[in-house]
Amino acid sequence: MKYEFEIPGTIKGKGRPRVNSYTCQVYTPTTTKDYEYLAEQYFLLKYPKFKPLEGRINVNITAIFNIPKSTKKSDINEMLDNKISPTKKPDIDNIVKIILDSMNKFAFKDDTQITKLSVEKRYGLEEKVIVEIEEY
Repeated sequence: MKYEFEIPGTIKGKGRPRVNSYTCQVYTPTTTKDYEYLAEQYFLLKYPKFKPLEGRINVNITAIFNIPKSTKKSDINEMLDNKISPTKKPDIDNIVKIILDSMNKFAFKDDTQITKLSVEKRYGLEEKVIVEIEEY
């Protein structure tokens, strides 16, 4: 079985846990929780009657960033041909963490099932994250 979906809009990375200085309790930043919820909703829109995968899992994540407005015309084609990659935030490991945490208990029972992972940051015409999750 294979799940494939897109999360359009600004790409967010997993934020560091924060500590409330008054209560000393650790909490997840609101932007992280909101993006995880957004990813869940796009997954549920495409697969309303999903069943969590139970075997070993391969995940492919492609983060597509907008081309900066200040880019020279000569560089735009190279960016679209994937000859120039984005080297800006969010970091690739934070993108992976927020996507996998949002899909935990949805697309798969536990993230320990993931045995293959492929991630890429590239430029495109619209900003989005493409996620492919398959059992193999």
